Amino acid sequence: MSKITFFYSVAFGCFLALSQCVSADRLVQPAIQQVAPEKSLLLAISRAGERLVAGGEQGVIIYSGDGALTWKQAEVPTSTLITSLNFFDKKTGWAVGHDGVILGTKDGGLSWQKRVDGAAINQLRVGALETEFNYQNSLGAVDADLLENLGYQLDDAKIAVEEGPSSPLLDIIFLDSLTGYAVGAYGLFLRTDDGGLSWVYEGHKLPNPDSLHLNRVIQTQAGHLLILGEAGLLIESLDNGGSWYKVELPYQGSLFSAVEADSLYLMGLRGTVLKRTRDELGSTVWNKIDIGSTATINDAIVVDDIAYLVGQGGALLQKQGEAFVPFLKRGLRSYSAVESVGQYLIVVGEGGVSRIDLNGGAD
Repeated sequence: MSKITFFYSVAFGCFLALSQCVSADRLVQPAIQQVAPEKSLLLAISRAGERLVAGGEQGVIIYSGDGALTWKQAEVPTSTLITSLNFFDKKTGWAVGHDGVILGTKDGGLSWQKRVDGAAINQLRVGALETEFNYQNSLGAVDADLLENLGYQLDDAKIAVEEGPSSPLLDIIFLDSLTGYAVGAYGLFLRTDDGGLSWVYEGHKLPNPDSLHLNRVIQTQAGHLLILGEAGLLIESLDNGGSWYKVELPYQGSLFSAVEADSLYLMGLRGTVLKRTRDELGSTVWNKIDIGSTATINDAIVVDDIAYLVGQGGALLQKQGEAFVPFLKRGLRSYSAVESVGQYLIVVGEGGVSRIDLNGGAD
């Protein structure tokens, strides 16, 4: 071994050990109480009954019971970046974030407990892939391509165990009190059927052989499940996750959100908005909508049958007729997620919480 090779091997080993220690520290270090947590970088917001709950940097989760006028910081046992929040009812909620963390609350977001982290997910992933690899290899008619892909995924999973809990989860949804899904980077896909007491890895069951990032999981008004990912990846299930198939799109960039107004719209990079329509034969067609902006759209909401989109660089657009038009003059700070309360949009992002009056602009 040359001195240069040895140096880089040692350096990489030290970096890997440091990364594991940092991840471990974040997973056991409670979120530090902030003087003004509502001004922190926030990536997610959700409704817990009449209460608003938002989360973001360093494990900060905040809640408001007065329509986002005042906020308090919740008790959170980790300091990992929170990327998504979901409440099944006004008391039971979930949060996911970096290092594969899944947090749960039973008191409407006032206090949180760690349910799962990336170290446990890595083990779940290895176990699930080993079981599937051995099963496929035992079949009389072996699918060589599938077996090869499973082998690659298993190798990656074993490396992830050595590297530590680094892969982030990016979204979570519960369909009822028992069934939930969490998605994340590098094809991470988890399912629970017992209210989050235990989770199983099912990334290998998706039509995602390249392990593309999975950014969002939503349930449509018709009850279908959609997973939005990078490289134009859209995966749908018509039976609550029993089976999945890939939907072809005229777009190869990342998708970050979806909203249903007069139709279903998908949003992504550089102002991309796709509208689902039907052709003369009744087949699904996805048409690109020009929104007059190249800002990446991160989230959307419908209020009083009107859709609003939020995104990078303070982008805020309102659907008017067949078009999306600027609702307010764009600011400098990006918006990550949006909720509503009464006549207000409650938007979170780089500048923390923004309260926007739908009748008169910024509050």
